[in-house]
Amino acid sequence: MNKRNFPSPLLKNDGWKSALPALISICAGLFTGCMIILAVAVSDSEISIKSGFEAVKLILFGTFAKGRDASGDLVFSLSESNAGNLLFRATPVIMTGLSVAFAFKSGLFNIGAAGQYLLGTSATLITALSLPVSIPRWLVWLLAFVAGMTAGALWGVIPGILKAYLNINEVLSCIMTNWIAANIVTWIFEDSPLRNAGQSGKIGYIKPTSMAGVSTAKLGLDRIFPDSQVNGGILVAILFAVAVYILLSKTVPGFEIRICGSNRDAARYAGISEKRLTVFSMAFSGALAAGGAALYYLSGETEFFWSTYQSLPKEGFNGIPVALLASNNPIAVIFTGCFMSSLSVAGQQIKNLTSYNEFITDIVIAVIVYLSAFSFFISRLIASKNRKEVR
Repeated sequence: MNKRNFPSPLLKNDGWKSALPALISICAGLFTGCMIILAVAVSDSEISIKSGFEAVKLILFGTFAKGRDASGDLVFSLSESNAGNLLFRATPVIMTGLSVAFAFKSGLFNIGAAGQYLLGTSATLITALSLPVSIPRWLVWLLAFVAGMTAGALWGVIPGILKAYLNINEVLSCIMTNWIAANIVTWIFEDSPLRNAGQSGKIGYIKPTSMAGVSTAKLGLDRIFPDSQVNGGILVAILFAVAVYILLSKTVPGFEIRICGSNRDAARYAGISEKRLTVFSMAFSGALAAGGAALYYLSGETEFFWSTYQSLPKEGFNGIPVALLASNNPIAVIFTGCFMSSLSVAGQQIKNLTSYNEFITDIVIAVIVYLSAFSFFISRLIASKNRKEVR
């Protein structure tokens, strides 16, 4: 029998079929981004070719960069500090990635994660910084976390209701609610007593929760990753990823959500309440996005810049490529979130160790975001190849 009649074992494996498109997109994005970095070095007289190649190394291995040796060469080795900071920065991105992935599973595009993130931030900080000191700090942390997720859920309900009952496209309503949220948060913190006016140069920032004695427990991670910001928030994010996976794949509501996402007409014919699931999906997605903000700002070491009307938090939008690269698999979101975080760490290393600024990594991320949209196209090519091989 002709050998070509046998399907490729690699492409027939379900795990590889979902992971391969993401890997191809990531590699293509990194390659294109690195070429852009080298092109900048060639065209800019202030940046040497050596700096260009060093920036490429940092894009690929920035998490392992230790600095420079006596001769000025880059030194790479396992850095517990950078690895810990990577996990810390990955925490909110994992949560917003879960938010977008969950909405995708229900047939919705939650581009409103940025606004939900902002409302979650404000509710979390107000709760953590305003409750009396007589309340145990662990309870304040829990109440602040729940308050943040509740605010995000309520904000996510708005586009959910508009979609379910008025058939208004959720993308349009989410874009509008993003900027409404930005201005609401700005109004809330205008002249707020929570602003960090006590420290020089911090007048535009809200107090960190550590000033109220509230911070996320390290849970021993500070010993594994010394001199880093990592805390137990990353473990909470991983637990949420596992919980979302179980909900979608092992429960009746999850089955209904996936049916509704695949074919709303079939779901309606089967007696599934399409409108109820639409509202629930957007609310739950909003809660997840806001949970990412709560985990980030409850660390006790981060300060919120209150003048948010000028821009929206990038964590909300970075959740989109994280979900796309993970093929909306909640477990895979953990790894793609860490990958996006590694690029953020690399950006800081590039700023500190080369002639580039950290925004060059935004170009690489933008290219990967653009190419991540091709992951579904690559998936279809793989499926088409499998069908041809079977014949």
